[in-house]
Amino acid sequence: MGLEWDLATDVVVVGYGAAGAAAALEATEAGAQVLVLERFAGGGTSALSGGIIYAGGGTSVQREAGVEDTPEAMYAYLEREVGDAVAPETLRRFVDESPELIEWLKAHGVPFEASLCPYKTSYPNDRYYLYYSGSEISGAFRDIPPAQRGHRVKGRGTSGKKLTGPLAAAASRAGVRVETLTRVTRLITDGAGAVIGVECRTLRDAPGRVRDRYTRMAKVAAKPGIYYPPLRRALEQRLDLLERRYGSTIRVLARRAVVLSAGGFIANRELVRQYAPAFHGGLALGTTADDGSGILMAEQVGAAVDHMDNVSAWRFLLPPSAFTAALLVDADGRRVIDETRYGAAVGNKLITEHGGKGWLLADTPLMRTAIGQIGKQGAWFQRGQFETMRRTAIRGATLEEAAAKAGIDPAGLRATVDAHNTAIETGAPDPVGKPAEFTEPVRTGPFWLLDVGIKPSLTNPCPMLTLGGVVVDERTGAVKTTEGADIPGLFAAGRTAVGVCSKSYVSGLSLADCVFSGRRAGRSAAGEQVSALENATVEGN
Repeated sequence: MGLEWDLATDVVVVGYGAAGAAAALEATEAGAQVLVLERFAGGGTSALSGGIIYAGGGTSVQREAGVEDTPEAMYAYLEREVGDAVAPETLRRFVDESPELIEWLKAHGVPFEASLCPYKTSYPNDRYYLYYSGSEISGAFRDIPPAQRGHRVKGRGTSGKKLTGPLAAAASRAGVRVETLTRVTRLITDGAGAVIGVECRTLRDAPGRVRDRYTRMAKVAAKPGIYYPPLRRALEQRLDLLERRYGSTIRVLARRAVVLSAGGFIANRELVRQYAPAFHGGLALGTTADDGSGILMAEQVGAAVDHMDNVSAWRFLLPPSAFTAALLVDADGRRVIDETRYGAAVGNKLITEHGGKGWLLADTPLMRTAIGQIGKQGAWFQRGQFETMRRTAIRGATLEEAAAKAGIDPAGLRATVDAHNTAIETGAPDPVGKPAEFTEPVRTGPFWLLDVGIKPSLTNPCPMLTLGGVVVDERTGAVKTTEGADIPGLFAAGRTAVGVCSKSYVSGLSLADCVFSGRRAGRSAAGEQVSALENATVEGN
């Protein structure tokens, strides 16, 4: 006797963030019937994000803004950032398809705007929607023609919902079915090892008041719970109680394939400690559903994983843009990195090489400029972060006095500043490679030391995102076994899978990869044929 199924479809998509929505749309457009299974209400971490798509090579938005870019320049830059995370031909395909990706998003209702940010920032305020979202203008990349490639989806505040909302609406119009409040717990395989469906715990039959309560609590747990872990943990316990009391178990048949797009594992602290123990004290950038469940379920059916130790930790120094001229130093007073680098490069250096400790050194003229800029350049959360750093800053009439107060080696800081100033005076290269146009001498006290170390903080957190996942065929998105074979009927996308950003991250690269890999997996899943399933019995549909 065959298995009994409660629901059946051609393609099951697990998780409904940007990757899941892209997969559902492509699979539907390829002629497949699609059912999305979503643990909460949809959007995932993509909805919480800043809504940045890293795209270039001459997109329509770039052209409208007057930005000159070529696929060759974009590839040359990303080749250094991405490293060996994906094969060169995959990166080339990602780059070559970049302009079309923006048009695909536009066609599904995602709004963009060609307002060019005139200063270096970690995230533009609501006046600007195209900017340098990586390290394109930093010293290590000066031989590559820079271009603004951070395409911010147009919307007030952090605009991730303006990406996921239109994609979900487009999927609904296309006939994609969605079962919310449904947590996939297991992949179901046939006797030959092909994935033929999933088992879920669902609230689909729970009373309406319970579903409404669960949805409201899940929303609060996602945000503001992301900023206050004790609140999130308390709500997670209540969500679990509701699920155990009112949930039921169902099986869903996937006649063609299952696509895992369930996010990463930053919310699973045990997994983070296992794979990346140095990355603690930061903000877990994700929802409760970013618990690695998609990765773990794939491993249970033989999937290989890689880059699980890669965590992106963001220590942003900008805005204000004046801080491109500040000096980032460690406890020994040594420079940490070119201060114009993207925040993930800064955070990685601080954690892996400097014990997570760092201070931004500014003299009084530079600090006055910074204070004058922050109101105009900063979004609300950036202004709050700056105010926290300013309020807690250490000041001293001399470098040695400021260093001693902060717990920094005074002689080391003096040597660093002298080397920095001498390089400017003599026209020599900056000691850490910062471009000359961003350097200014440190001369006039009082001197400020702003704490930018990596530690728990409500007002100046260090967001962290996991980058590793299951290994996939880079042409199809099919999940690979530890022996290198495809697992029939199983695909993965977004942060559940190894992708373009799995080695190194700049703003917009993860969301762009979610759409790129989600579309790839959706197309492939729609054309997949697994076992005949002649014994399948479906109770409901």
